[in-house]
Amino acid sequence: MRTILLIDMDSFFASVEQQSNPGLRGKPIAVIGSRKRTVITTASYEARTFGVKTGMNMWEAKKLCPHLIFVVGDNRKYAHTCEGLKNIYSSYTSEVEVYSIDEAFLDITASSLFGSPLEIGGKIKQRIKKEFGLNASVGIGPNKLIAKLACGLSKPNGLMWMTPETIQAILEKLPVKELWGIGKKTAKKLNSLGIYTCGQLGSTPASFLRDQFGIIGERLRLMGMGIYSSEIDCEREEPKSIGHSMTLPHDIWHEKDIRAYILKLSEMVGSRARRYSLMGNVISVTIRYKNFETFSRQSRITHTNDTHIIYNNAMRILKGIKLKAPIRLLGISISGLAESERPEQLHLLREHSKRHDLLRAIDSINDRYGGATLSWAGYMPCRSRRPVISPAWRPNGIHRTNV
Repeated sequence: MRTILLIDMDSFFASVEQQSNPGLRGKPIAVIGSRKRTVITTASYEARTFGVKTGMNMWEAKKLCPHLIFVVGDNRKYAHTCEGLKNIYSSYTSEVEVYSIDEAFLDITASSLFGSPLEIGGKIKQRIKKEFGLNASVGIGPNKLIAKLACGLSKPNGLMWMTPETIQAILEKLPVKELWGIGKKTAKKLNSLGIYTCGQLGSTPASFLRDQFGIIGERLRLMGMGIYSSEIDCEREEPKSIGHSMTLPHDIWHEKDIRAYILKLSEMVGSRARRYSLMGNVISVTIRYKNFETFSRQSRITHTNDTHIIYNNAMRILKGIKLKAPIRLLGISISGLAESERPEQLHLLREHSKRHDLLRAIDSINDRYGGATLSWAGYMPCRSRRPVISPAWRPNGIHRTNV
């Protein structure tokens, strides 16, 4: 039996902003991006009481809470805090999985020197409050699924330990939609089959669930019973794709505008892939129209991490799409990842070698001086906007991007 602890920072971005600016404390605030058409990334609990939520448009939020204060997010603050939080976690156990910028799983099975699970959770909460002035919710259970559930049930600023003796009683009447890993579509289908609670899900025959959901049917049944086999992954699993997307400052339609953003996104994807010596052989382009209709198209190519090869193939995909409306969001990603060969193996031809050296020089300058210090002329019109940090950001590894 393992003991897993999940720490989830309460209203993380908003709380960091309130802590760094005492004038915002106790007031309803919403953290937004720097672009004109941004959405809310996090709302403080004071704002949430009015119904303000993540992903909401600014005008919608202002309608619900007329005295709402908008704060442009500062990615460096959040990244710095995330790194400091990991240092706290690591002082209690070496088995730490930073799941997202504001969540971390800890395996404290061998950490009894620091006290009981509740005592360890309490000590971590106290240190976070003392060192950063922030509140965190902590859930404890025999696996990641139950720890996640306990944390959610204890929010905000809570501490809950779901022991094996209490798990079944809680799951018996818990709606399946509350279980981590069961999304809206899966919950809706389960409900259509007469399965509304985790207790019902756990008692449903595995063969029936396999017929309805395929290979994940057995896993759903185990989840309904509170059984979850995924262990703490200190290094995090290898990424399946590398991608970037951006909501544009205004809807675009003309090819020259689309080209500029596709080039910018291709460079963001290519530079990250090169930094970690990865290449992809599937290029995907995501488009969202102004009416929020969203779709993706992809193409298979030879493995690459070259900005312009990614760009050229992305544009080739776009040429095969008949646009129905102006574009609100664009995204580029590469998947089918594999490690790149050594330069001396890859670049035998002089032209290839020069290309590789150029990309390496650009990456080196941007890594040292920040983001888009050296840019391709083709995307100069869209350089000035600061992106919102992704929740998937990590303090180390491929998920770490320059902020």
